[in-house]
Parts: sequence; C-alpha cells; structure tokens
Amino acid sequence: MNTYGRHLLWISGLAVLLLDSCQKQADEVVKPVSYTGPLIETENVLMLVSDSAKLRIRLKAPLEQDFENGDQIFPKGLSLTFLSEDGSKVVNTIEANYGKKEKAKSLYIVRGNVRVSNVEKQQRMNTEEAFYDTGKALIYTKETTEVRVTTPTEVLTGKGLTANQDFSRYTILTPTGVFDVNSAPAPASSR
Repeated sequence: MNTYGRHLLWISGLAVLLLDSCQKQADEVVKPVSYTGPLIETENVLMLVSDSAKLRIRLKAPLEQDFENGDQIFPKGLSLTFLSEDGSKVVNTIEANYGKKEKAKSLYIVRGNVRVSNVEKQQRMNTEEAFYDTGKALIYTKETTEVRVTTPTEVLTGKGLTANQDFSRYTILTPTGVFDVNSAPAPASSR
C-alpha cells in the first residue's frame, strides 16, 4: 500500500472514531439545572404592616432575600417591632442575628442571639432560637431550647417557652432556676 493509501486509511479511521464519539455525546441526556437561590435581594429593608389602616408591625433588616415559593430570608438579622393598637408606641420587639419567614406556615424563625422585649413590663427573653406564628400571634421555642427571662425583680431560666405576641404573658415549660434580682450580692467595688 502506498503512502497515499495509508493516509487515506488513517484519516478514515480517525473520522469513524470522531463520528462514534459525537454519537455517544449526543446520546447522553443533558439534565437542566434549576436555580434555587433568591429571586430578589433588597438591602436596608423597612417593611410596615398595618391592620385597619393602623400601623401594627415594623420590620427592619440589613438584607432580605425573596424566594420563588414566597419565603424570605434575612441572613444578616432582623428586628420586628410590635406597636400598640393605635400605632403610637412600641409594645414589644423581637431581634435576632438571622431570620426566615416561611410564607406557607405564616411563621418567622429567628436564630442567633434572639432577644424578645416587652417595653411596658420591662421584661425580656434571651435564647438562641425562637418562632413567631403570625396567624396565632404566638412566640415560642422548642421544648429543649434554653431560655432566660429577665424582669425588673427576677431572672428566670429554663427550657422551652410559649408567650403571647406582645410578650406580656409567658410560660417556661421546664423551669430550672429563679433568681431574685434584689437579693443578688452587690458587685465588689474596684480599688
């Protein structure tokens, strides 16, 4: 076989390999990739919620991410402020380092340095995770979550808590300690 024939044979073989390779790639199904991240991101959010034309709740957050299913995530924290019936004064606040609103459940989930404060009664709760059910107007934690409630006269500790929306009434599910603030030893003076 001459050189021309060998080259022709070699090129034909290469063409068969390439065509076979292309056919295998065409047979492979390319799966579509679906995006599951946020559809919208908004910075420096101030959302006002009214009822019967009266301001009831004010939400502030440095960053809000909105998802296709209607859920919202507040990865840099949030502050929920509940106002009086006439909208003129602050009744209660919920603040946390992270928040999520599950639209289908009408539920806020807050985590990381969670602080709930009733301004009028001067009582506050500290924990690491809490839930706010907007439909039931209820604030609660899991039964195993440690909570600390501070009032003007005592500090209460325990696991699990349920409270009304304005945090004026609450129940610690498993109390572990009650400390009277007035009987606490005075701090040592510095010399």
